[in-house]
Amino acid sequence: MQVVASTQVETTLLALKIAFLVLLYLFIWRIVRSAARDLRLPQESMIIGPQQAAAAGLVPHVGSRELGRLVVLASPALDPGDEIALDSSPITLGRGVTNDVPLQADEYASTRHVRIEPRRDGIWVEDIGSTNGTFVNGIRLTRERRLAPGDVLRVGETDLRFET
Repeated sequence: MQVVASTQVETTLLALKIAFLVLLYLFIWRIVRSAARDLRLPQESMIIGPQQAAAAGLVPHVGSRELGRLVVLASPALDPGDEIALDSSPITLGRGVTNDVPLQADEYASTRHVRIEPRRDGIWVEDIGSTNGTFVNGIRLTRERRLAPGDVLRVGETDLRFET
C-alpha cells in the first residue's frame, strides 16, 4: 500500500511539473510574440515645440517679425514715446540689469517684474512675482492675460501702451 501511494504522489508531482513547464513556456511565448509585434509597428514620431525646433535648427529662420510694440507713455526710466518692439521671443521688464528692458530708475519696479510672451494666439503678459504688482488698464494681474491693442500696462511707475 505504501508503494502505491508513493507512486501516485510521484505521478501527481510529475504531472504538476509538466503543467508548470507548459504554462511557463506559454507565458514566455506570449512575451516574445508581443515584443515582436511591437517591433513591427511603426514608431511614433517625437513632437517638439516651436522654440525647441528653432533651437535645434529645424525651422528656417526668416528673421524676427514684429508682432506688436509697447509705447512708453510715462516712466522714470524710459523716455516717453520710446517703443519696444515685440517679436517672437519673450521679454522681461524689471529693475534688474539682466532684464531685456531694464527699468533701473523705476524704484517701484521689482528686480524681475513682468514677462511679455508672444504666442500663436496673441501677446501675453504675466507678473513674475513682483512686489507692487503689474496692472493692465488699472486692474492688477492675478494670472497671465492676453493683451489687446490699446491696453495700458503699468510696471512700477512705468506706463506702456500695447499697439499692433
